[in-house]
Amino acid sequence: MNSAFNRRSFLKRSALAAGVVSAGGLLPVPNLLAAASGGDKLNVVQIGCGGRGMNHLEWLVKQSKENLVAIVDADEKRHAAVKKWLEGKGPDPDKVQVFTDYRVMFDKIGKQIDAVCVATPNHHHALAAMMAMQLGKAVYCEKPLTHDIAEARKLRALARESKAPTQMGNQGHCEDGYRRLCEFVWAGVVGNITETHSWTDRANGGAGPRPPSLPVPAGLNWDSWIGPAPFRDYHKGLNPHDWHDWYDFGNGSIGNMGCHVLDGVFWALKVGHPTSVEAEEIRGGSDEWYPTGSRVRWDIPARGDMPPLKAYWYEGFKKDAKGNPADDPKAARGEGRNFPPLLIELQKQYPDEEMDRPDSGTLYVGEKGILYTGTYGGKMHILPLEKMEQITQPSRTMPRPKDVMTDFLNACRAGKTETAASFDYGAQLTEFTLLGNLAQHAGVGKKVEWDGPGMKVTNLPELNQWLSRPYRQGWPA
Repeated sequence: MNSAFNRRSFLKRSALAAGVVSAGGLLPVPNLLAAASGGDKLNVVQIGCGGRGMNHLEWLVKQSKENLVAIVDADEKRHAAVKKWLEGKGPDPDKVQVFTDYRVMFDKIGKQIDAVCVATPNHHHALAAMMAMQLGKAVYCEKPLTHDIAEARKLRALARESKAPTQMGNQGHCEDGYRRLCEFVWAGVVGNITETHSWTDRANGGAGPRPPSLPVPAGLNWDSWIGPAPFRDYHKGLNPHDWHDWYDFGNGSIGNMGCHVLDGVFWALKVGHPTSVEAEEIRGGSDEWYPTGSRVRWDIPARGDMPPLKAYWYEGFKKDAKGNPADDPKAARGEGRNFPPLLIELQKQYPDEEMDRPDSGTLYVGEKGILYTGTYGGKMHILPLEKMEQITQPSRTMPRPKDVMTDFLNACRAGKTETAASFDYGAQLTEFTLLGNLAQHAGVGKKVEWDGPGMKVTNLPELNQWLSRPYRQGWPA
């Protein structure tokens, strides 16, 4: 392909992310419509049109009524589905261009667009976002922001050099719950917090051999779907959602839900770099699959006036009444429950609380009490709930954006770089969650000692291979 994004050019441009090249001669000034005509519609492109991609289109087309220029999806069936969905919603479906490869899209219409929204499988996130930023485009990208930690570092550096808005799609960061949590924690309502316990019911992973190869379904551009990942034949359990289960494409349950559920921990407790991370329990997994269940612990040093912290993560497999793993085949396919023992005890102690079998959430254990947040920070309160009426509640000092997409689009129109969940923050949160994947790679009981500033594992150097990955030959060219 004769592409402006040939591999040599891309690598040269990306070198600035490691501080090798000055961005002055590489990154164009953003050409957002806001810079010239603040009230005009933005010319937007949706990359990835299933699942979260359709949520993006709901925002872009129905709510904000932007100008949808093009859609990109490796599956042509998604093109047809989106075109049908667009009927009667404003945009002329026949004028919306379609692509199976975002590299081709950027080459053909890159100068015509203002912003892109990315909702691909994880292994495409960083590459699509970097290409957009190198053209000066605003970027909204789903979580986790990247597939590996080195990409997170590069994307954060590139976002700092770019003058266009960026936003990671962790919607809870814009909602009231986590912002109220920060106000409670920073006001010392429960005193020093030394432990957190976060969980999800997801069980993204598997075990056993790779399924047998199958013919590629009609309309699916398999080379574009594989993209920068190592090539493999098409098989069941990949498209459209189960790619989460595989090392080559997803990041397991931690990657699927960590940036949502651990957002409050990372933000309110000012986590930064942990000193170590360890898998205390693992079930399932293989050389290609993520575990179907695990318990992971991050060890975080003192930060300012905050004491050392142990942050726990529970995912996947079911437990019996005694807390032992239960042999339940459903636990391997997204129906697992691996609740913290503390949560189970609190459910017994406070049976009327709004935390009965929640999908995901976090407990923040302080000197003077325990705070609770549900999925995306919802239902934030001190336990028991009745205590919320008895305590002196801190002032509401943090801004409350309407929602994560509106916040992004408003920044585009205003020509502002900063958003509520910019890549500067999102890349750091992504890195923190993906350290949990390193612990899973290490195995049970092997503490992974982490040099955050140096971006390396110091005691188990063989794990450093998981920090970055070479892109498949021909990508991004």
